[in-house]
Amino acid sequence: MFKILRYCIHMLLIRPFLLGFVGLNLIYRERLPASGAAILVANHNSHLDVPAIISLFPLGLLDKFRPVGARGYFFRNRVLAWCAIHLFRLIPLNRDRFLPSDGDPLHECSRALEKNEILIIFPEGTRGIPGQLGPFKPGISHLARRHPDVPVIPIFIDGTGKVLPKDAYIPVPFVCDVYIGNAVRWNGDKKMFLQIIRQEILNMNNQLPHFATDPNHEILNQIY
Repeated sequence: MFKILRYCIHMLLIRPFLLGFVGLNLIYRERLPASGAAILVANHNSHLDVPAIISLFPLGLLDKFRPVGARGYFFRNRVLAWCAIHLFRLIPLNRDRFLPSDGDPLHECSRALEKNEILIIFPEGTRGIPGQLGPFKPGISHLARRHPDVPVIPIFIDGTGKVLPKDAYIPVPFVCDVYIGNAVRWNGDKKMFLQIIRQEILNMNNQLPHFATDPNHEILNQIY
């Protein structure tokens, strides 16, 4: 029942809103994975970032996506928790310090990759200020080390922080740009790997002024 509801809400509400009311521009579609397993790593400025990323893919892949989010935020009330679990299949993580008694904090993420699912991770750990990329938490390096054959794909999103900024509740129309970077593979060095991913996203941010004239630029309008 929840699967049917999830598909209906994405097909009839979320995608028409993002592709019709807001507008999404995409560059380098061919760099998106055709299926899992994969790790999508993006900057984070808005609650619209997850549905925007999912809307880049065919609707048939909807149940492949597992966004990772803060347990303390998304589970703070029953309504938000229900939406996170049943509409987006969120994997909750504690943003606070982990204790040995908590077990492996990345266990569910690893299980998702073993099931050929696609993780969506925001390594800043929280929504930041548009145009400013915060420091990255090391979780993606740990996952890449465990799953060295899984591609890690950097994504830069611009505009969602204007459509629905942090602490805002009413969205405004503003066309958003999504830039897909080249897949990065585990290189054996956690710190360097994290730096490479972060630099890829920074480079895409710097290329933003040339976005509209790039030959790989396309306007998304295919809802299904």
